[in-house]
Amino acid sequence: MPEQSAGHLIVESLEAHGVDRVFTVPGESFLDVLDGLHDSSVQNVVCRQEGGVTYMAEAHGKLTGRPGVAMVTRGPGASNAFVGVHLAWQDSTPLVLFVGLVPVAHREKEAFQEFDPHQWFGSQAKRVMVLDDPDRASEYVAEAFFAASSGRPGPVVVGLPEDVITQRTDAPVVPPLPVAEGAVSAEDLAELAAALETAERPAIMLGGPRWTPEAAAQVSGFAERHGIPVVSDWRAGDRIRTDSPVAVGELGYSRTEDSVRVLRDADLLLVVGTTLSDIPTDGFTLRQERSARNWVVNVDAALRQHSGAVARHVLASPVAFGRTVAGLDLGEHPEWTGWLEPAASAHREHMRIPSTAGNNAPGTADMELVVKALLPHLPEDTAVTTGSGNHTAWAQRYVPKGGYPCHFSVRNGTMGYSVPSAVAVSLAQPERFVLSVSGDGEFLMNSQELATAVQYGAHPLIVVVDNGQYGTIRAHQERHYPGRVSGTQLRNPDFAAVARGYGAFGARLERNEDIEGVIADGVRAVTEDRVPAVVHVVADPAKLLPGM
Repeated sequence: MPEQSAGHLIVESLEAHGVDRVFTVPGESFLDVLDGLHDSSVQNVVCRQEGGVTYMAEAHGKLTGRPGVAMVTRGPGASNAFVGVHLAWQDSTPLVLFVGLVPVAHREKEAFQEFDPHQWFGSQAKRVMVLDDPDRASEYVAEAFFAASSGRPGPVVVGLPEDVITQRTDAPVVPPLPVAEGAVSAEDLAELAAALETAERPAIMLGGPRWTPEAAAQVSGFAERHGIPVVSDWRAGDRIRTDSPVAVGELGYSRTEDSVRVLRDADLLLVVGTTLSDIPTDGFTLRQERSARNWVVNVDAALRQHSGAVARHVLASPVAFGRTVAGLDLGEHPEWTGWLEPAASAHREHMRIPSTAGNNAPGTADMELVVKALLPHLPEDTAVTTGSGNHTAWAQRYVPKGGYPCHFSVRNGTMGYSVPSAVAVSLAQPERFVLSVSGDGEFLMNSQELATAVQYGAHPLIVVVDNGQYGTIRAHQERHYPGRVSGTQLRNPDFAAVARGYGAFGARLERNEDIEGVIADGVRAVTEDRVPAVVHVVADPAKLLPGM
C-alpha cells in the first residue's frame, strides 16, 4: 500500500464504509482529516455549533440506520458535542464522533483545550477509543462503526491526537465488519405461535432501533392479518402507518387512555425492537407485575432500559423478526376484533382536529388551524422533525405517519433538535418534503443552523410555535406551584425576520384569517424556490397543548 497520513487513511476508510457526508465544526486539532476530506467523495457539511453537528449526525443515523459521522475539536468543541452523544445513547442511534485531541507529548499537562475523553464520554458511549498508532487508523474506523451499529446501537467516540493523524502509514483499509441481526429460532416461533393462540387480548408494542422500511411493513402486516392491536413506544409512532386498522396510538405524552389500556390489559404483550422503559410505563408503574406475559424481541442481550417481567427474550432485530413472521399464519381469531376496535377508534378520533379549533386569543393564530391548513400540502412520505417540549404534540397527534422512517424526534428530552435534524434529513433526501415543528425556546437553541441549510441547499419547512414561554415547564409549574410563574417566560425576536436574514423564507402569523395564505407561501418556497422556510406562529400562551 502507498504511504499516506493516518488522517487521510481515516477518510478513505469512511468512504469504504459508504459514508456520503460528515458534519463538522473545524478545529486545528484535526486539520489532517479535514485535508483528507478535500479530495474525497465525502461531503463535509460545516455547521455553526457542535451541538448542531451531533444532532445532524444523529438524525442521519436515524434516517439511514447507519452511523452518522460527526467531527469536532477538543475541549469546548467536545463539550458542545456532548448533547448529541447523550441523545444517541438514550435513543439507541448509531453515531461515530471523531474528536481532535492534544499532541501525545502534551497529555496530562493541562495543555490548551486538553481533556480526558474516557472520563468525559465513558458513561454515555458504547466505546471510547484514542488512536495512538497511525497503523491502526482504519482498524479503529471499522471497530467504531461496528460498535455503533451492533446489538443496541449507540454512540462511539474516537479521539484523534493531532500529531498522530499526521504520521505516515502504509496500512491498508480495513473493510466494514458485518453486523448480525440475530435470529428467531424454530422453537421461538413455535412457542410464540402457541402463546398467541391461547391469548384472548394480545397486543404488540413497536419501537427502538434496527428497523428498516421492509421490517416495519412485515411486522405491521403480521398484526393486520390477525387483527392484533399495535401500540407504539414514545417517539416511535412511525413503525406502523397511522392509517393501519390495527394502530392504536403512541404511548407517553399526548396519548389516549385507550392506548394505555391496551398496554395494561393485554394478556400477552409482544414487544418488538424496544423495551418497557419509564415513559411508556408511566414511571415504571404499568405492566410491572411479575406474572405479566411480556415477550421481548430485542437484539440487545442485556435488555438495557427494560423493566418488568420477561416471559421470553428472543434475541433478534426487527429485521430478523419481520422476515420470520411475514409468513406466519395463526388462523382466524374474530374474538380479537372486540379487543382491538375501541382503541383503534379512539386513536382515529384523537387525530381529528376538533371543531373548537380557532378559539384562541386575539393577536394569535391557532396551531390546530395551522396544522389543518398544512395537511393538504403534505405528501404521504413527509418527514417530520420535532425537538422536546409541548410543541411536539401538534405534529405527533395530527400529522399522519406514512411509513418508516418519517418521524425524527428525541427520547432523551433534549431541546434544539428540530432545526438541525430537519437540515440533515433534507440534505440526505432532497426530494422529500421535510416539516419541522419547533417551540420558540427550542428553536432559539439551534436556529443558527439555518445558515447551514442555506449554504448546502437544505429546504425544510419550519413552523415555530411562539407562545412566549418554556411551555412544558410552565405546565409543570402551574401544576405544582399554581399562579406563581417563575423563570419560564420569554421575549422573542421576530423569527420571520431572523429567517430572512439567513436567506430563507420567513413569514409571521398573528391571525387565523392569514393561515392558509401564509402556509401556501411557505410550501411554495420549499417546493419551488428550494429554500428553507420559517413560519412564525404567534400562539395563544394559554393553549399549551392540542385540544385545550
